[in-house]
Amino acid sequence: MAVLLSAVLAACSAGHTASQVGRVAGEDALVVGTTGAPASLDFTTTGGAAIPQALMANVYEGLVRIDESGEIVPHLATSWEVSEDNTVYTFTLREGVTFSDGTPFDAATAAFSIDYVRDEWTNGLKSQMDVVAAAEAVDARTLRVTLERPSNRWLWSMGTLTGAMMSPTGVDQLATTPVGTGPYEVARFSVGESVSFTTRADYWGQPAHQDAAIRYFADATSAVNALRSGDIDLVWAMQAPELLDTLPEDVTVEVGTTNGEVIVSMNNDRAPFDDVRVRQAVAHAIDRDAVNQVVWEGLATDTGGAPVPPTDPWFTGEDHLPFDPERSRQLLADAAVDHPEITIAVPSLPYAQNISELVYSQLTDVGFEVNLTSVEFPAVWITEVMTLQDYDMSIMAHVEPRDIPALFGNPDYYLGYDNESVRADLLAADTAADPVPDMERAVATIMSEAGALTVFNQPNIVVSSPGVTGINPTVVTDALALAGMEKS
Repeated sequence: MAVLLSAVLAACSAGHTASQVGRVAGEDALVVGTTGAPASLDFTTTGGAAIPQALMANVYEGLVRIDESGEIVPHLATSWEVSEDNTVYTFTLREGVTFSDGTPFDAATAAFSIDYVRDEWTNGLKSQMDVVAAAEAVDARTLRVTLERPSNRWLWSMGTLTGAMMSPTGVDQLATTPVGTGPYEVARFSVGESVSFTTRADYWGQPAHQDAAIRYFADATSAVNALRSGDIDLVWAMQAPELLDTLPEDVTVEVGTTNGEVIVSMNNDRAPFDDVRVRQAVAHAIDRDAVNQVVWEGLATDTGGAPVPPTDPWFTGEDHLPFDPERSRQLLADAAVDHPEITIAVPSLPYAQNISELVYSQLTDVGFEVNLTSVEFPAVWITEVMTLQDYDMSIMAHVEPRDIPALFGNPDYYLGYDNESVRADLLAADTAADPVPDMERAVATIMSEAGALTVFNQPNIVVSSPGVTGINPTVVTDALALAGMEKS
């Protein structure tokens, strides 16, 4: 599920849950503060961004990883070869790699990990492995994966959580004691509060500089106060830009981009939004720059209305649906709808509530009759909006990397967007040697029909104390990599 979930399921944990206050790790450890605590550590059964953010690149690793430019580079696999028909991948695996429980990483465990996604995962992202026909160990250092058809998306997804290599001996306690090949192992998991990590002396690569922890806060103010008091060393993904002017002069502020496209969704299956002109009227009525200023004080990235982060190779920067109230009014007149009445189902998330007030004003200005209704998130919103699709319009941050096929390639998804040519372009992009032209064409069609409107790409605001280095604020996949940071 590609929505930002801070805690969707009830806690699934045995032990390691005693409450902690103050600093959750020693003075020599790096402590990162953020929001959105995971309810367990098992992302094979639980959706959302919180668990992979904590575990990927820290505990779990993949055969490949995604670098800062979005390119696929070797990791646990040192290289790979692809057959002429682009359906058979032969990976050469790194030697001397072990899991944190001491078991070796080899081609058999790699094949197990791929099969485990297909056979055991219940997280909806398991569909990324559907294209795999077989995974087999040729020998200890050689893994052969056969696909049912060529798929660019599959290899890229192997650098995300679905490509996490897991030990067969470590999958019984995924919720509390994950076992991976990464530079850390989990020392302590306190549900709703923190995850603490210890460095691995036997890590195969460049070891982490120091022990680390992620501590979770209910809001940005609490996190900033903890930074001031020295309880944490860094605030990751700070959600309150208005606090920046109140910070001490010696802190460092860095701003990057993310995969979080905040979308104003319109139910394409329900009147009046089953008329493309009405959807276009909404898009032209919304001043995206004003929304950015209100919610992020201008720090978010305008993607031209498209659901494409700036790190994706098919990002063009084109303004597909510029703010134009007169054009909006004309489109409503062309559609012969007089003051269409709509209801915005606003999830109980601060950014969505702030956006909805501005959208209410702008849509009312061009002739819509707008009602706002607050919907409890996550439970009620997921049931009513996402599952039952009983809504007119809503607002949600979608954070799964490269999620256009999920958003617009499935007419049964909650957006209700149905365009056969777009699905053909998405399939062509997945199978082509160069996916960029087909993806750009798919995006252009989606935006010409205003399938939905991305009001901005969420920024990642990182605030750190003096002496913390190695921070990369731009988020490309789903990982908050701690090992590259250092606290002096």
